[in-house]
Amino acid sequence: MFQTLYSYFWWERLWLPANLTWADLEDRDGRVYAKASDLYITLPLAFLFLVVRHLFETYVATPLAGLLNVKEKIRLKATPNAVLEKFYAATTKHPKQADVEMLSKKSGCTVRQVERWFRRRRNQDRPSLLKKFREASWRFTFYLIAFIAGMAVIVDKPWFYDLREVWKGYPIQSMLPSQYWYYMIELSFYWSLLFSIASDVKRKDFKEQIIHHVATIILISFSWFANYIRAGTLIMALHDSSDYLLESAKMFNYAGWRNTCNNIFIVFAAVFIVTRLVILPFWIMHCTVFYPLDLYPAFFGYYFFNFMMVVLQSLHIFWAYLIIRMAQKFITGKVVEDERSDREETDNSEEEEEVAKNGPLSNGHPVLNNNHRKTD
Repeated sequence: MFQTLYSYFWWERLWLPANLTWADLEDRDGRVYAKASDLYITLPLAFLFLVVRHLFETYVATPLAGLLNVKEKIRLKATPNAVLEKFYAATTKHPKQADVEMLSKKSGCTVRQVERWFRRRRNQDRPSLLKKFREASWRFTFYLIAFIAGMAVIVDKPWFYDLREVWKGYPIQSMLPSQYWYYMIELSFYWSLLFSIASDVKRKDFKEQIIHHVATIILISFSWFANYIRAGTLIMALHDSSDYLLESAKMFNYAGWRNTCNNIFIVFAAVFIVTRLVILPFWIMHCTVFYPLDLYPAFFGYYFFNFMMVVLQSLHIFWAYLIIRMAQKFITGKVVEDERSDREETDNSEEEEEVAKNGPLSNGHPVLNNNHRKTD
């Protein structure tokens, strides 16, 4: 049964144009072609990325956070209470008013004390500023290196300047060593993001992030074994062109460098919109949708690849909407926060108490009044 499913999955009519077989993509005469078996190495490489990330965050990102004076907020801990803790863990972190009144009677606390307890307990579970900074530092480093490496891989290729060259001779296009390593490293990194997403900082677009990672992994994998490598390298470099800007803006935001963060964010927003909403749909997707039909009839792999591109583009539109909302607030002078993130909860009386105890910080903001975030 397994062999039958395997044969159906790798049926040539699914993944290759008519009159071509996998035998046409076997290595010969010194020409090497991409193979699905090459992708097995990406799983151990993904776990290696997780190890490298841990070392980077410990020995590079943490000292860097200290140099940039990344400070943690003072968070008041919730007083241990078995009744409230059980409801918090088993039912909901955001009780309704009726639940609050019921819990007040069960726990012997006032309604205000119950509400305050849940605020403090939720804040305890929120990721620390240092954790966010370390994550952003790791991603910034990878995306910047990947973008530079990606440009080095494709900038001297004819299909970088003439998209019709992407399909010249397809699928009999031999693979270059630089393309091999670019693909393996990119795919391994996205596997590592998927493996670590449960422990990383969770934002409001958590589900969209999972869809993005899965769609990216599928796209990279399919474009590899179906030999869409030329298009794939263009798409990966295009995505990396803006990601490192966002992560650097986050780093400066966590460090309290508001003006630097704001300026980088504006550059990021411009690059994101141009690359994801203009170049990708009107150049790259035009190339993958229309140019192949000049060479061969549409087949399943053609439809599959472009469907996944549409999924990815839909996510770009969703994120562009959030970015534009943030940019509007920035231009109008309103407080700007990452639209994907949960606002830190505070209690006015507690905030006043902390200001009285600690005084203002060196940048003029009270300890617990640090919600003026550009991006998270």
